[in-house]
Amino acid sequence: MDPDVDINPDTDDLPLRANTNDILVRHYVLDLTVHFDREVISGSIVLFLEPCSGVRTEDHIGPGLDKKDGTEGRSSQGRFVDRQEDGRKGMIRAKQEMFVAGEGDREELEALFQTAAETQNAQSSHVWETSSDDDFTVVLDCCDLDISKVEEVDVTLVPAASSLLPEAASGARSGDQQAALIQRIISMPSSRWRQKQQLFSLCSRAPGAQAGTSLLFHRDRWSLQVRKRGTSSPQDFPRAVRICYETRPTGGSVRWTKDQDGRVCVYTAGSPINNRALFPCQEPPVAMSTWQATVRAPSECVVLMSGEDQAVLTEDGGTPFSVWHYHVTMPMPASTFTLAVGHWCQVSPEPPPAPARGVRDCVECSKMDKPGIGSGEWSEAGLLPGLGSSSSEVVKGSPLQTCSGDQTTRPDPAFCYCSLEDEGLSVTDYSGMVDDGIGCSHGDYPCRFAEQSARSQRVIPHRVFGPVCLLQKAQTAVLKLLPRCLAAAHAVLGVHPFSRLDVLIIPAGFSSLGMASPHIIFLSQSVLNCGSPGAGEDGLSLCGSRICHEIAHSWFGLVIGARDWTEEWISEGFATYLEDIIWARAQQLSLQDTEEQSDLKAVLRWRRLSDELQNSEEELQILRPNMENTGRVSESGSSTVKHALNPDKTFMQVHYLKGYFLLRFLACQVGEQPFIAFFRLFVKKYHGHLILSQDFLRMLLITFPDIEREGLSLSAIYADWLDRPGIPKWLHERSAVWSRSRLVAEVKAEVAKWILLSQSHQGRRRKRKRKEPKVNYKELVPEQLVMLLELLLEEAELSAATLPLLHRTYDLQSRDAEVADYRRR
Repeated sequence: MDPDVDINPDTDDLPLRANTNDILVRHYVLDLTVHFDREVISGSIVLFLEPCSGVRTEDHIGPGLDKKDGTEGRSSQGRFVDRQEDGRKGMIRAKQEMFVAGEGDREELEALFQTAAETQNAQSSHVWETSSDDDFTVVLDCCDLDISKVEEVDVTLVPAASSLLPEAASGARSGDQQAALIQRIISMPSSRWRQKQQLFSLCSRAPGAQAGTSLLFHRDRWSLQVRKRGTSSPQDFPRAVRICYETRPTGGSVRWTKDQDGRVCVYTAGSPINNRALFPCQEPPVAMSTWQATVRAPSECVVLMSGEDQAVLTEDGGTPFSVWHYHVTMPMPASTFTLAVGHWCQVSPEPPPAPARGVRDCVECSKMDKPGIGSGEWSEAGLLPGLGSSSSEVVKGSPLQTCSGDQTTRPDPAFCYCSLEDEGLSVTDYSGMVDDGIGCSHGDYPCRFAEQSARSQRVIPHRVFGPVCLLQKAQTAVLKLLPRCLAAAHAVLGVHPFSRLDVLIIPAGFSSLGMASPHIIFLSQSVLNCGSPGAGEDGLSLCGSRICHEIAHSWFGLVIGARDWTEEWISEGFATYLEDIIWARAQQLSLQDTEEQSDLKAVLRWRRLSDELQNSEEELQILRPNMENTGRVSESGSSTVKHALNPDKTFMQVHYLKGYFLLRFLACQVGEQPFIAFFRLFVKKYHGHLILSQDFLRMLLITFPDIEREGLSLSAIYADWLDRPGIPKWLHERSAVWSRSRLVAEVKAEVAKWILLSQSHQGRRRKRKRKEPKVNYKELVPEQLVMLLELLLEEAELSAATLPLLHRTYDLQSRDAEVADYRRR
């Protein structure tokens, strides 16, 4: 079956081509170099594979019980590219030399390696076209990548790995030995994660397998397909595969641009095609894996990634590059991999002085704020003595604070460790420490939910980065609010899923206000406007609520993800609902103030949702567009994401807003506080899993059986909220109640004053100026001001004199991005 046979080029669906029911990537090792001059990232990725066990993944059947399919892989037709046998010996020699050479020889050896690859690619298409269709094919999601070669990695040449096998296995076939070695490494317990990562690193640098075992590959629009001659099943396919490639400047996964200081940078932009134009991968969410990455970038740059620990930084001897090492031990979908390379500076806890020399200061700032430089490379000499001990210290540098197993717990001075007493926050909240008997049910990895120390860690270590020109604003807003928002999130949801957090102020042109990934958040510069002097907490409203929204994704969207990407509401609806609760907690609002603020925001969101649904296609309004087929995939594991490439969908908020209102509806059925307590129980049960809507809803109905007895069923929720366009009846009725709340009534009273003033201006016909009547306008909180501007814009006409007075009265020029949006209309 051709992987593209089911794809209609005229549709807006995103294909997920990876055959994840046949074989899974368990670990990626990336070795990348950033070239700003050409706007490409080049290097290699090594995939460590495991064939599936023989049972197909269909409906989700509970935590840790997803089933896998071991059906025969189907072959693909078309024009394929392979490597010519001539020149293979040269490539093997090059890789063997590179494996044992020092860093100083890397550039010369890479050139030799590239020459060998070019030779082999010269006459390759005929080789594939005459190969057998019975050969098993690994299909990876891939686009906009130039693949130079694909090869099997001979991990048996790594002594540290070979020592894992019993002596009886030494006489087995090479392929069997390699499969056994990789399986041993993959199966290592989480308590030995450091040794496991070291072995993966060493194996990734092993040379290619011997002649006669070349891998054939083909690229089409959406996939990379790889075969090995004579291999008819996933079980016989090589377990370690190296792909050498280069991104394209126009690739959709990363954005090459300049920051606010005018310095070059590149970052993963949250594209609808995710990371397939950054590295070949398995994109379906079920293909969760760990990874480690080495990134070479110009020495004046800082590399930030979604890795667990602060990067181990080394110098690339004799070159103008520095080398950054990151890793993760929690299996995650490939779409969560995040990279940002630029001339970022770390925001100091003390207010930074205004830059006097502009951009020229950025280089020095970047150097000053980098982590300490160490060796960072894993060598066999360093690894071998520690193979029997999970606590051996092999990597030099400064590991962060910890999770479990063999991690260390030294605080790092580059991170902020805030005193909550200094912030005036309560330190007596132990909601995250309650032991309710629910344990981890996910696969084996170092999990913070299992750690007693993590339960009491209200504020995780955090850093903020940005361009020089925005450091002061970032310090005043983001760095000030982060500890409060983190502590509030912990009080609401319990254990922080990740051990640290970086926040990057992303370059202008970023398409949203924020984006959350494991251990890192991108924030738009639009949230940094702190308002007029003396605005106090009101000036931080947009920044605070956005930070809370992105932090909430740590629980819903990351450590718990949607098994079907069409169910975006599981991530965005939950984060929108939780941002209000977390932000109110961070502000230490009273119950009454919290309720009034919540009702005001509900009215604003109701208005936006109503407007969006009136001006969009009905098929884009459905939260569960696949309905009863949600979560289903083809026999091989491939699928499509409905409407993912529709440009209109990029700007729609229906999954945020309609999902938010569904959760408000459910909270009304069971009570707000019991509903939040249920969130914590759900997180403890399902962290580390992918879910469907039914997983959350079924557990809710089981936990609160009274609501089902009163007529609220799973099918009713599907029918009213998830499977139909439009607005449910409950929401129509409830919006009228919210519209009568005190804060909304205050806004309507102010709108009436402005309309009267405008009418008085329009009614004047005298040439002589009259003194403006004195009107006492009420001070409004930011959300009230947004509503006031919305209502005034709905008026058919406003006098010209009214607009300047609005600007002066509310100081619109210094307000945040939400207000500025109305000011520009």
